[in-house]
Amino acid sequence: MNAYRITAILVGVLYIIGTVSGILSVVVTGAILVAPISPEQISANANQIILGALSVLTMGLALAMVPVLMYPILKKYNQSMAMGYVVFRGALETVVYMAMAISWLSLVKLSESYVQAGAPTVPGFESLGALVLDGHDATRSVLEIVFPLGALMFYAMLYQSKLIPRWLSGWGFLAAIVWLVVGLMATFQFIAPLSTLQLSLSIPIGVQEMVMAVWFIVKGFNADAIASGSAQSDVAKFQLAHSKA
Repeated sequence: MNAYRITAILVGVLYIIGTVSGILSVVVTGAILVAPISPEQISANANQIILGALSVLTMGLALAMVPVLMYPILKKYNQSMAMGYVVFRGALETVVYMAMAISWLSLVKLSESYVQAGAPTVPGFESLGALVLDGHDATRSVLEIVFPLGALMFYAMLYQSKLIPRWLSGWGFLAAIVWLVVGLMATFQFIAPLSTLQLSLSIPIGVQEMVMAVWFIVKGFNADAIASGSAQSDVAKFQLAHSKA
């Protein structure tokens, strides 16, 4: 098994880990982190919130590894866009997920302080809790832009390189555009954030990523595209060397 085959399998597995972790984070916290909140409510569900935060971190780290693994391959086709992909999905998106996890863990610590002080219904907690949730919503709004922009770069390079079938990369590109448009509409409050409409329109890219993950694991990269990329890279190095001579 060559290095490209191993990379394809790892990328597929990381996509699955990231998706499963993301779904788990929503399942365990979705009914809890909703305003108005009280110290007792958060404290009673602390383990679920901590699990949700760990799931978000797992998702962020898993998805951050994908650009790192893909960069050596993608740079042969478009180095600037490959670097942009690493920045958006490897760095910026990871920072957003970390901020989300920290806000949830901070809420747990805050609730414990109020409960231990014997004041489970202090009005000030609702204000502080609302502030934390507002920060969470702000990071989600940033994610609505960072994620699809990084995805658009990724699918554009996959389409250009033919590393996977173009119907699959084209599907991802169109689904990322839909995500970006709907995310911006939610950010500017043209539609309700996390509404049925927004969640429904996020399904195409979710399904596409799982189909692509399975393709990476089962089929790997197109061997002809890999050979073409290596040839392009060799030509570019030759031209660069002669331009310096």
